[in-house]
Amino acid sequence: MESSVEEEISVEDEAVDKSSFKRCNQIDFYRRQKRLCPGKSSYRAFMDTVELSNRSVKFQIINEECKVPLLVELYEIEGNIFRLQVNEIAPLKPRYQVSDVLIKEPASLRLTILQKDASELVLACSNEDQQLHITANPFQMQLVSKDEIVLSMNTNDLLYFEHLQHPPQIRKSTLQEKADGSADSFKGYQEDLGLWEDKFGSFLDIKASGPSSVGLDFSLHGYEHVYGIPQHAEPLLLKNTSDDDVYRLYNLDVFGYKIHSKMGIYGSVPLLLAHKPGRTIAVFWLNSSETLLEIATKAAVEAELSRTPDLSKQRVLPQTDVRWMSESGIIDTFILMGPHPFDVFKQYAQLTGTQSLPPLFSLGYHQCRWNYEDENDVKEVDAGFDKFNIPYDVIWLDIEHTDGKRYFTWDKKKFCNPDRMQKELMKKKRKLVVIVDPHIKADPQYAIYLQAKEKGYFVKDRTGRDFEGICWPGLSSYLDFTSPDVREWYADQFAFKNYKDSSEILFVWNDMNEPSVFRGIELTMQKDAVHHGGWEHREVHNLYGFYQQMATAEGLIRRNGGLERPFVLTRSFFAGSQRYGAVWTGDNKADWSYLKISIPMLLTISVAGISFCGADVGGFIGNPDPELLVRWYQVGALQPFFRGHANRNTRRREPWLFGKENTKIIREAIKERYSLLPYLYSLFYRVHIAAEPVMRPVWVEFPKELKTFSIEDEYMLGNALLVYPVTEPKATTVSVFLPGSQEIWYDFRRFIQLEGQGTLKIPVTLNSIPVIQRGGTVIPLKTSVEKSTEWMADVPYELHAALDYKEYATGELYLDDGHSFRYLHEKQFLLRKFTFHENVFSSRCADENGQFHSKCVVEQILILGLKKQPSSVIARIHDKKVKAVAFTYDAKSSVLTLKKLSLNVSIDWDIEIKVRS
Repeated sequence: MESSVEEEISVEDEAVDKSSFKRCNQIDFYRRQKRLCPGKSSYRAFMDTVELSNRSVKFQIINEECKVPLLVELYEIEGNIFRLQVNEIAPLKPRYQVSDVLIKEPASLRLTILQKDASELVLACSNEDQQLHITANPFQMQLVSKDEIVLSMNTNDLLYFEHLQHPPQIRKSTLQEKADGSADSFKGYQEDLGLWEDKFGSFLDIKASGPSSVGLDFSLHGYEHVYGIPQHAEPLLLKNTSDDDVYRLYNLDVFGYKIHSKMGIYGSVPLLLAHKPGRTIAVFWLNSSETLLEIATKAAVEAELSRTPDLSKQRVLPQTDVRWMSESGIIDTFILMGPHPFDVFKQYAQLTGTQSLPPLFSLGYHQCRWNYEDENDVKEVDAGFDKFNIPYDVIWLDIEHTDGKRYFTWDKKKFCNPDRMQKELMKKKRKLVVIVDPHIKADPQYAIYLQAKEKGYFVKDRTGRDFEGICWPGLSSYLDFTSPDVREWYADQFAFKNYKDSSEILFVWNDMNEPSVFRGIELTMQKDAVHHGGWEHREVHNLYGFYQQMATAEGLIRRNGGLERPFVLTRSFFAGSQRYGAVWTGDNKADWSYLKISIPMLLTISVAGISFCGADVGGFIGNPDPELLVRWYQVGALQPFFRGHANRNTRRREPWLFGKENTKIIREAIKERYSLLPYLYSLFYRVHIAAEPVMRPVWVEFPKELKTFSIEDEYMLGNALLVYPVTEPKATTVSVFLPGSQEIWYDFRRFIQLEGQGTLKIPVTLNSIPVIQRGGTVIPLKTSVEKSTEWMADVPYELHAALDYKEYATGELYLDDGHSFRYLHEKQFLLRKFTFHENVFSSRCADENGQFHSKCVVEQILILGLKKQPSSVIARIHDKKVKAVAFTYDAKSSVLTLKKLSLNVSIDWDIEIKVRS
């Protein structure tokens, strides 16, 4: 039966009700772990069980209360990474270990034993400055670098590991003994702590394996600034937690999520970074079940290690204690030792992969709405962009484009000729994105449903029947993407022969993949649902969207014979999702506070490895006033993923519907985005090969400058541009912090050097937001903007070189065909390095492996901050004098403009500037 519009709206209203979601004190494994007092865990290590191999060091630990031995495995991994795994030695059945997130099994280095007795084990690492110290009783570990404790584990004795047990009715229950032998008291004990079943509202969660949660505490010595663990609508700098107010990593569909809340929303990346002036480290907790984090920063008195014990000193340092608690699985954690921020990013990418290189069109502007009603609506919106001279690349279709919410189909009345519609877009060199959600309408006449059911490809409930829940189509079943067979089959559905009337310009949006179940517990799937391999949903919940995006990306690649890059946007994500496409911040509101919080939300996602991220411009829910919409376009144009989107209950808000003046300002913001695409695309190449975030917190570029550590109202776009979004209405001035005592900063649009250091008050009008170029950088731009990215392939380049205090500047330009994998398989790419040094501007090949050639030219170069008047300028190609170069020089702003250069971007050349003495 079709779900009605009224039913869908009521579901949205229900989602706003926060009582649909658990508070921390309603999460049973959290209540159990909180019963463990610091110092009461009582795990001790048996040093006589130590085994040393080329790969790892193993030993056993035991809890004095439960007497169940656990196996500890320690690894040193190439690249300054350490791994700790804790598991049962002989579990009743295997415990879940996360698959497919790590790109490969990490290569280990050999640890060596420096010291070993009954009370202590000291291990030497490949870096002679680093050691691992393991204490036997209580079991604790310390990571020491240059005689300084960087990180310690189980410092507060909060190691927690619930071993698998037989159900109460077939075992001698120690729990019954604790409950004084009374069946009633045992029942009360079980209900209070949710050992074998958990009730929330009308929902009952039956735990086939009983309680199985794990936890471990870490102390980060000398650190008081910690970041990461997206996704929360929270500040960039993580805050101290309190009982019943801890960070939750549990992917949920939260319509109009609350700001400044630690509750889980759409995605989870269990990566926490810690930074201080001398070092950056990170902890990666590889667990896909529901996870909670407690954070406590404090001043701590620490012993300063000395090779001569009696010479040890005490000092007061900040310390951050972090406690990870997960519902199930094993303890599998990686310590990324940095020491620099970019080292941590590379180390994390070494484990989980880098951001995929997106097709160039996907860096353009995306126009979306729930819903563009029919083919004529699409045609008119597309024509509107041309009429108002606004570039865009992609128009999106939400759920209403399908035949009754049956994905991979088209509404036969509203979209009766989708092939023609796509051909019209193709003529304009534009693309189409359609939504494909994971729920499948329970309809025996629907081929996708029928095939999946016959093959047994749906998630099961605890009785073995197909799990069913309510979502947009009404009664639905949910594909089990954890199964390789399901992913293989699902990828095949994107083949042109299977997905009727799809074309090579059609790309995909995976929504509702937390997964969202409208009348389910916390609006998601029951934890006792069963997946491939017999694993309960509780084990894999945070991986569900990750796996759908993986399968979708593979389908788009496969449909073109592996030649073309995919574009897939997902709402739900996990560690490693960066390999498959883009993410966004979900169902935000048309409110200034949501514009403001989007900045730290995106920065947090970025430092957690996912650079291709954005927030819905204008806010998905509600109607933005013109000023808010303009400000959102201005900042969205300077973020990695740039999409305008709106709920169907909102007024139409295409960029030209807010008056002539606002249309002009929005047009200029979007055009500036398109002129900056060479710089943005080059940044995406850097994150793809070296894990350098596209959008990054200021402290990442200025890691020794304490004032930057909590900045979240401005950010760096690459290393060259500082962006300050205007997030308050009727603003006339903003306070911008310019870091770096020796840095020189230039207004990106006016080219003038900004006077002063530290915090500057900069006047603003509605026309633009502050964008400031850092001295020492070269930014490539396009000289003009066309209808879409594909029209701009041969548009000449313009280079902006901003000189630093040494009168030096450098930058890169990456080029390829913008759409295929030839850059990877055939080395069809071009990487150029531009340098200004000693009055010579040069272009050189930065990677000799690149074989791509372009007929595009550099037409103009601006050199900002050149203090002396040039007398002449000449250009040389391959050391041959070519010609004099036309130029102008503005002595007031110290800007030299080199004109009509026509220098091919693919070859080496120099421009020599002679200045008057």
